[in-house]
Amino acid sequence: MPPDDISPPAGSKKKGQLDLTSRHPQDTQRLGARLGELAKAGDVYLLVGNLGAGKTCLTQGIARGLGIKEYALSPSFVIVRELYGRLPLYHMDLYRLDDTAEIDELGLDEYIYGNGVCVVEWAEKGLVLLPPEHLLVQIDYREDTGRHLKLTAIGRRYRELIAALGKGGADAAGH
Repeated sequence: MPPDDISPPAGSKKKGQLDLTSRHPQDTQRLGARLGELAKAGDVYLLVGNLGAGKTCLTQGIARGLGIKEYALSPSFVIVRELYGRLPLYHMDLYRLDDTAEIDELGLDEYIYGNGVCVVEWAEKGLVLLPPEHLLVQIDYREDTGRHLKLTAIGRRYRELIAALGKGGADAAGH
């Protein structure tokens, strides 16, 4: 079921893009759950946003949507956490990494191009190494209005995903 408090701002619909506002963490998790329900093997979700913006909160919802029972914690200290449900979830966090050479040396390709769903927090640190086709989720938290999520589809698969999320306006995001 879509989140109660996630809604697209007026004039926010562009092809391959969906702009949403979430007023509560539970609504961000419900949006994530919808992404998890719609996920297919090989999907890559790149999350960008400041510290505390809601990247892990969204990932927790994605995990729930994949049927994962384990609580999704931020993998900041271990870089990658593997969680298992309908599809494997490879939850990566690039926060502690400083340059692309360091990220490249980790050999994350087996996860990124694997048979699960790959969610990368702090993706902006390794964009040149990540797949050219992906769903980019930019999260901006504002104390007065909540989280603003801008979902941008890069590639056909992700345009289809955005269309499924956006179907029926706010309903696809959670109403």
